[in-house]
Amino acid sequence: MIHEKYYKLVEKQEELLTRKNEVNEDFYNGVYDRYLYPVITRHHVPVHWRFDIDRETNPYFMERLGVNAAFNAGAIYHEGKYYLVVRTEGLDRKSIFTLAVSDNGIDNFRFIDTPLTWEDIDKGEINIYDMRLVKHEDGWIYGIYCSESKDPEALEFDTSSAIAQAGLVRTKDLKTWERLPNIQTPSPQQRNVVLHPEFVDGKYAFYTRPQDGFISTGSGGGIAFGLTEDIMNPVIEHEQIIHEKKYHTIYEVKNGQGPAPIKTDKGWIHIAHGVRNTAAGLRYVLYTFATSLEEPTKIIALPGGHFIAPYDNERIGDVSNVIFCNGAVVNEDNQVFVYYASSDTRMHVATTTIDKLMDYTFNTPEDRYRSLENAQQRKELVEKNEKLLNDNK
Repeated sequence: MIHEKYYKLVEKQEELLTRKNEVNEDFYNGVYDRYLYPVITRHHVPVHWRFDIDRETNPYFMERLGVNAAFNAGAIYHEGKYYLVVRTEGLDRKSIFTLAVSDNGIDNFRFIDTPLTWEDIDKGEINIYDMRLVKHEDGWIYGIYCSESKDPEALEFDTSSAIAQAGLVRTKDLKTWERLPNIQTPSPQQRNVVLHPEFVDGKYAFYTRPQDGFISTGSGGGIAFGLTEDIMNPVIEHEQIIHEKKYHTIYEVKNGQGPAPIKTDKGWIHIAHGVRNTAAGLRYVLYTFATSLEEPTKIIALPGGHFIAPYDNERIGDVSNVIFCNGAVVNEDNQVFVYYASSDTRMHVATTTIDKLMDYTFNTPEDRYRSLENAQQRKELVEKNEKLLNDNK
């Protein structure tokens, strides 16, 4: 017999799932729209995924498999709908992948089917998270995620040291997933690996992030580019840094590719994350840059400053002051949906258009990297605007 409390929780949850999202009118920058409500939270996870609803085995209707957070979702626009592969973290700290879908991409997201599973070919893999999705021109939908395992060289009583590698799966229907071998690179640790949507010189192309340690980039760092001929044996022999970390910038500690780049008439537009240190800890923000259509390793535009940073309540969560994005989609109307997580806790969306994204990326001034030169840059803007204002009095 189903516990009567189940129906009360479902009724209450339905109010959340059907709530209309609205543009946040208190925020304006002309680049994108923010929304009042997150699109996914732990409260969106179905009741029967968290509770044993059988009255006999759960007479007090206790939450048996609770959810701590739902964040860092990969995204794909597929057959007219918006899908998120959500990093869903249980109370046990383990992350799993779950699938949520919406008809309009800004609200009414619902978790569907069951948590994603595939053949368990790596018994050392302990935790999985932060999947990037891409429809490749070879016809497959690929997912690359961080595959975490315990460091086998850690000291006996060190139970926190870990190894991060790039796990690889693929699907045709978002239901059945095939596990492929981990992506191999020259780096001892690997995170934020993303597949380029098209072949480059007949090869599969990847964006990587070389690093020496699980957290610290060490001698590595920066967004790199590499090629492999065989997706079934994905070995990248050479990683070329295309955008490196830089002193006293929003990416001074480390940076990494977010979702797969977006193809436009003027170039590939990338959404990346940058990390800097503060007295309160690491601060994660998003920024954009563009690479050449003909030479995908050549940066042709790099607007200064952040693209999206934590705003108001987005700054609060399990890991505060963090914005992270590993999912963005473009629909048939050239609308862009940037799915970003705030503070390792919940998912949001920002919407813009291809035209606006190009305007921002190609026309926003670059960082001049020195305060006096940046002051001169702003002075030039002020004087230009003051002249225009005076001329129109």
